[in-house]
Amino acid sequence: MLTITIKKTSNNEIIKFEFEDFITKNKNFEFKNIDETKNSPLAKQLFYLPFVKTIYISGNFIAIEKYSIVEWEDVQDEIAEQIQNYIATGGEIILFDEDDGKKKAITIYAETTPNPSVLKFVSNTLLTKSPLECKNIDDTQASPLAKVLFSFPYVKEVFFDENYISITKYGIKEWEEITLELRSFIKEYIENGNVVVDESLKTKTKPDQKNEEEYFDTLDVTSQQIINILEEYVKPAVQSDGGNIMFDSYDEKEKRVKVILQGACSGCPSSTFTLKNGIENMLKDMLKDEAIIVEAINA
Repeated sequence: MLTITIKKTSNNEIIKFEFEDFITKNKNFEFKNIDETKNSPLAKQLFYLPFVKTIYISGNFIAIEKYSIVEWEDVQDEIAEQIQNYIATGGEIILFDEDDGKKKAITIYAETTPNPSVLKFVSNTLLTKSPLECKNIDDTQASPLAKVLFSFPYVKEVFFDENYISITKYGIKEWEEITLELRSFIKEYIENGNVVVDESLKTKTKPDQKNEEEYFDTLDVTSQQIINILEEYVKPAVQSDGGNIMFDSYDEKEKRVKVILQGACSGCPSSTFTLKNGIENMLKDMLKDEAIIVEAINA
């Protein structure tokens, strides 16, 4: 008899259904809607449940993120039974390609950033669907890779976004001494099929929540315009430098825009110049308001 264990996560909207054995071949899968479930008949079936928002399949578990129209206590046992019956009758969880068992060649190269304490390690494969910042080892619940990277005594902070990792170092070592070691370690870690970021374990911070559509719709028109400008014109340039920028708030009375800087941008000596002479001037020009002030609340 197949045993499925129901486990809560740090995100109240996500619950995990764990198996005794691994169900994937060292691969992670995320399905946002039924149109993405071509290689997962089980995920396709689960999306017929009206409260299912996102499905994650990785290692020995299936994690489901729900919409708030139901409580997990009311539906979790029914879902576990549905998954159990599906597998017991020969249903397939993932349809693997013939070459899925082969080790994928991973390329990792290092890029300098405007912050001399940060180096950007770029991969030829997707590492995470959304940014993850780990200021210390206590922040690594969602990233086994970040947790291991903190075992290097010179690693101060780790930041993930899409296909790169920005690593902040302490001053005890120069990049020339450690770049090859880090690049080789990251490459081998990913090639061996280890989990980089477990999307189901990400905890949504207040800045994360403020960048969701639900929050966006509650904002005033000017705040919405600011977010759109940051997303379209500022964020791509910031990401290319190994960092990230997130909208925090806009005070209409003070004309003050507060943002959060992450990755290579956090603590960067040139960040103040970038804020004042780049982002602030852009907002003044595009919003036709010379009184606008931009500040980073974590600079």
